[in-house]
Amino acid sequence: MAQSIVQVDAFTSTAFAGNPAGVCVLEQPRPATWMQLVAREMNVAETAFLQPRSDGDFDLRWFTPTVEVDLCGHATLASAHTLWESGRSQANAVRFHTRSGVLTASRRDGFIDLDFPATPDEPTSAPPGLLEALGVTALYVGRSRFDFLIEVADESVVTGMRPDFRRLAAIDARGAIVTSRSSTPDVDFVSRFFAPASGIDEDPATGSTHCCLGPFWSARTGKRTFVARQLSERGAEVHVSVNGDRVRLSGRAVTVLRGELLA
Repeated sequence: MAQSIVQVDAFTSTAFAGNPAGVCVLEQPRPATWMQLVAREMNVAETAFLQPRSDGDFDLRWFTPTVEVDLCGHATLASAHTLWESGRSQANAVRFHTRSGVLTASRRDGFIDLDFPATPDEPTSAPPGLLEALGVTALYVGRSRFDFLIEVADESVVTGMRPDFRRLAAIDARGAIVTSRSSTPDVDFVSRFFAPASGIDEDPATGSTHCCLGPFWSARTGKRTFVARQLSERGAEVHVSVNGDRVRLSGRAVTVLRGELLA
């Protein structure tokens, strides 16, 4: 039986920007080994696999080309977009059962809102080789459940980075977030995210890192609502709201490809 699959650009309203995600709403249960092979074949940052549940919710798993991950924002946004666009869900809110608990996506004025758990960082010392691999001087180093978080002096440092991905892949973490205040008045903070150990040298748009960035910048500014930009080559905009131990991530999505898997 052929299995439909789509590719969606997330955290953007323009095709060929934001972060591409594969989305596969399964017609029948499939093993994780098959999902990993499909993710490798798609060769985008993450491919999402959804299995409908009897209660109307969906089981959701995310795979990079090399590993399964515990939390992924852009592929969750892409999944919700796909369910609504295809008519597989008529509800205004969709619930996903994941390795990070139950996540909710809802529609609001052309945006998709994701309700995610906050993953705040704790101050730490940079492990040997981290700052050298990134090529930056840090104002602050922290570590969240998943990643190292590095604050740098200004946006020009973030945009000018040329990391050594081979050295960075040796760091014991999912990846490294580099952030600063924005130099643009209508944007609060900027970031880039590097995860070569997970098979992604630089992720174009990363929802899950904003579950750390939101609490980090909230503690520094006293604000709870932000407009953030991820300064990858493709570029992305994420609206972030912090509410205790939850973070709301908001963005748009565009479907760019529809196809069938024959294997």
